[in-house]
Amino acid sequence: MQIETTTLPGVLLLTPKRHGDARGFFSESWNRGVLEAAGVHLPEFVQDNHSFSTAVNTLRGLHFQSPPHAQGKLVRCGRGALFDVAVDIRKGSPTYGQGFGAELSFENGRQLWIPAGFLHGFVTRAPDTEICYKCTDYYAPECDGGVAWDSVGIDWQLTAEPVLSGKDAAAPALADFDSPFVYEAKA
Repeated sequence: MQIETTTLPGVLLLTPKRHGDARGFFSESWNRGVLEAAGVHLPEFVQDNHSFSTAVNTLRGLHFQSPPHAQGKLVRCGRGALFDVAVDIRKGSPTYGQGFGAELSFENGRQLWIPAGFLHGFVTRAPDTEICYKCTDYYAPECDGGVAWDSVGIDWQLTAEPVLSGKDAAAPALADFDSPFVYEAKA
């Protein structure tokens, strides 16, 4: 497993090895032991989600789940391609409001680890794109929240107007958002 740090401490880009031949490939997309041997200790995952978007430029986000049910997410693309984004929303963090984005596709097999305390969103780059992600807590609708996708300075590289849900279109701007997360400096 290739493990890369990003410009946001705690957010990681993971690329599992693929073993292929004329029939296709095999890949171990998640292995706790391999990551721990490399010094990466992620929380336990309790829920897997699968999202499907038919149209290019479908933008979902920016979402979070607040404490006491805050979620970390390990995101990968099962089919198609997407631009996946994490934005730090931990009050007092030296990277508060900063984002990181990466292309995730079926072809490149990359995954993005997004810890609790970060917004998450993505935009599809190909039709019929599938997103699969593991979560560290169960979905809790009373803790569900969002921030406007266009208020955090991310270049989404859209090729047309984004396809948004009503909820995402009505989300508050980052400047008007009172984050429930607080940065805890590591000793």
